[in-house]
Amino acid sequence: MQALLWDVDGTLAETELDGHLVAFNAAFEALEQPWRWSPERYGELLRVAGGFERLLADLRTQPSTRELDEDVRRALARRIHVVKNQRYSQLVSGGALPLRPGVRELFDECAAAGVCMAVVTTTSRGNVQALLSAQLGSDWSQRFATIVGAEDAPDKKPDPQAYRIALERLYVQGRDALAIEDSPAGLRAATCAGVPCVITRSRYFPDDPVPGALAVGPGLGSASGWTPAVGTASPRVGLAELRAWHGRHRAAS
Repeated sequence: MQALLWDVDGTLAETELDGHLVAFNAAFEALEQPWRWSPERYGELLRVAGGFERLLADLRTQPSTRELDEDVRRALARRIHVVKNQRYSQLVSGGALPLRPGVRELFDECAAAGVCMAVVTTTSRGNVQALLSAQLGSDWSQRFATIVGAEDAPDKKPDPQAYRIALERLYVQGRDALAIEDSPAGLRAATCAGVPCVITRSRYFPDDPVPGALAVGPGLGSASGWTPAVGTASPRVGLAELRAWHGRHRAAS
């Protein structure tokens, strides 16, 4: 296993409910839009990959915007999304969205073992920077060999574009990498690029079917509740277990 490829939202941190949803509603209020998203509605919209794309999908259903010309609707979505990203950055800059348990420890293990890491996400680089600079400091990007975001890969997950770009930049074959995701769309994106994938369940994808995942569990911070079972005595899922799962997958393929 030469590289570990990280999704961001729901995987590195539980950003959706307490971050992106709050920021979207703040943007609607700031721009005097006559609606707000409930947690349940936002969960439905998460089936659309990409913040701008899910916003646009919702605007096509809102009574005040569904009759607009598509170009006008897209322009409004861009305005809202800019303000939303500003509100999101303000939220996370104070450290309000911590890394999920076990993530920081795995970062440190990879650094010590010489396993390169990459960020592979459909969110913007600005959102990634806001989250990780708050949690890891101003030199956060030095932990990663490459960062692939929305600006690099306009074809959102489940399209494999982002993963293929990451593999090209790393000069790594898919079978020699491992992805960590939380959603079915992320799993499909990784596996279509030939990258085996571990699923860490998140709030908005707690029990979605994830066929073909290398392993599925509640999070890296706990060694219990995983399928297949964690085979080490560690209380969390670390690099040794990821390597074991990856090795068994390679041997069977």
